[in-house]
Amino acid sequence: MASVSEVVKQATESIAAAGCEAPESDAKALVANALAIRVEDLELDGATEVSPEVREEVERLVSRRSEREPLEYILGSCRFREIEIAVDERVLIPRRETELLVTVGIELPKGSRVHEVGTGSGAIALALLSERPDLRVTASDLCEEAAEKARENAERLGIPLEVSVARGIPDHVDQVDLLIANLPYITDSSIDQRSPEIRREPEIAVLGDSGDDGLGVIRGLVGETPSGWRLALEHDTHHGPAMRELLREAETRRDYRGDERVTVGLAP
Repeated sequence: MASVSEVVKQATESIAAAGCEAPESDAKALVANALAIRVEDLELDGATEVSPEVREEVERLVSRRSEREPLEYILGSCRFREIEIAVDERVLIPRRETELLVTVGIELPKGSRVHEVGTGSGAIALALLSERPDLRVTASDLCEEAAEKARENAERLGIPLEVSVARGIPDHVDQVDLLIANLPYITDSSIDQRSPEIRREPEIAVLGDSGDDGLGVIRGLVGETPSGWRLALEHDTHHGPAMRELLREAETRRDYRGDERVTVGLAP
């Protein structure tokens, strides 16, 4: 029999050997998941012995992580602003930098209409409605499986969200105060500079038809957006100047790391 702290130490060593960036925090998350307790409570139970069944489950989870499966897929969820979003291989994992899009949305006047293109798990739209229930928010995704996951999250959270399946702007969306999107912007060449975990996420959400410069899908959405509509678009850290050329009256905002991440402006 091994104690909780010993199991965490062994899990950390295995995950570190696989080259993962945060082995100790990953190990704690997986051990807590197997024990069905909060990560914060691990230290309280540090000397407690772990049953063979739980240890077997930890080994199974650690094996998945060591194969560079994203931690969020293993756990089945992740925190996004104030809500817990369920995720699996059908959808992109919401990142902390993407929370900046929600920040833009909550600045809108009361009752504003928002539509999110490429909603994936529904994280952005659901976070907006969670924090600003007065907003009228709808969402869409070109993938039926992703739209299904967004609907599942909406139902689980008890947040009413209409999610449709469409490429680009759905036909029923005829006027909004803000069109919001986190579309693919990684290229075939730049993906190799990212962690291996990203290749486990849906290719259509990571690469799409982003082209050589990563702006292919974004240009397509800007091109179909009626003139004068306001957009808030996430992009790669080096895309700021190009994004400000694409939109009128554009400003680029920086994420929590200080990188240019979201450009807000009007469709030309």
